[in-house]
Amino acid sequence: MRRWGPLAIAVVAVVAAACSAVGTDGTATPSPRPSVLRKVPWEGGPAYYARFGAAARAGWTKPSFFPIGIWYASVHTAAEVAQDKAAGINTYVELTEDSDVRLLRSEGMSALTSGPLPGAGTETVGWLIGDEADMWGGPGDGVWTGAQTFDGTACADKDRPCGYTAMRALAAAVPKDDRLRYANYGKGVMYWESDEQAAKFVNGFTDVVSTDLYWYTNVYACDEARSFMKLPPDQCRLAANYGAIIDRQRRLDARDGRLQPVYAFIELGYPGKKATGVIRPEQMKGAVMSSLIHGARGLVYFNHSFGGSCQSMNLLRDHCGDAIRPAVIEINRQIATLAPVLNTQSYEYGFAPGLDTMVKRYKGSYYLFAMVARGARAGGRRFDLPPVLAGAKKAEVLFEDRTVPIDAGGFTDTFDAEYAYHIYKIAP
Repeated sequence: MRRWGPLAIAVVAVVAAACSAVGTDGTATPSPRPSVLRKVPWEGGPAYYARFGAAARAGWTKPSFFPIGIWYASVHTAAEVAQDKAAGINTYVELTEDSDVRLLRSEGMSALTSGPLPGAGTETVGWLIGDEADMWGGPGDGVWTGAQTFDGTACADKDRPCGYTAMRALAAAVPKDDRLRYANYGKGVMYWESDEQAAKFVNGFTDVVSTDLYWYTNVYACDEARSFMKLPPDQCRLAANYGAIIDRQRRLDARDGRLQPVYAFIELGYPGKKATGVIRPEQMKGAVMSSLIHGARGLVYFNHSFGGSCQSMNLLRDHCGDAIRPAVIEINRQIATLAPVLNTQSYEYGFAPGLDTMVKRYKGSYYLFAMVARGARAGGRRFDLPPVLAGAKKAEVLFEDRTVPIDAGGFTDTFDAEYAYHIYKIAP
């Protein structure tokens, strides 16, 4: 697949000169070049979707649109769509075969499905060509039986992995049109496979990619991460590790010099019958924010819950999701509010040890997203600001109804837990 330009276009050396910032209409507008900041490589933001006519017609090129999806839902009534939309969802990532996609069109919702559903039209912006083929198929060109299962029947020869074969076949099976192609992967891409093996999955078949690994709830994640990543047990069940998934995919994606959007996958309940427990609302919000800070360009919620005392196929609609739903609505509203900011290119800068940060510039102000890094303790932090913000007097803490004073070129704030985050707006 062709993707947005070479990697080199995203990285610029910065000195005291003029540069361009992305305006609300997606066009470049003159702005002062930050003196010690450099841009983070990216795929191009909303403009990336302009090459896919279906996505462009659905409004995906607008700076105000940030993809927020739910996994494998059913849609039978207008009330269901309205409920999902009220929760901040704008995209369905796979739908049951009996779903009525006409209801999506009437509400301006989008869909990525594994094939055309009856009545499909402008709501279908892309094709889901595979889910976790890196796990059930493995990194290889063996014979694929057509099964997408974890019982050993996917490959004709158990000693010859067939994941690449399966992905080629699945990609060939969807219509060849102006819709984007998307696939989700899992632990194979994250840590079972070598960089070379995983990169073939990430770079070979898609226009948009994601990887799911449920750090807070997966029973086996910590033992496997200790084995494959040398990750200490006390650094496993952290919000910061959801950002590590994004980092891993972005590194793999950059190997071919062409970048694509990387989406985050976040669980809302028990993703398996065996789980460590349900993800807590504050953990879910931290996982989302960590993903965004590390460069996620979209978000998909795993909204099923297969374990525990209250099982559900859609936690955003029924009573099993009563505990998590308000937090989902809250973080989605924050994302929607900040979509024009999130849809600009990030700058690199180390503000403080022990923090993961992302900084963006929008309409003359700088937006600093920050949370505790993996391996660091919660607590107070001193932020040292770049010279471009030397004249700032205060930082507005968004969504918290407070400000923090800036003095001597920086400010101090506190992070109460590993999943805590703050978003600051600073005007030079």
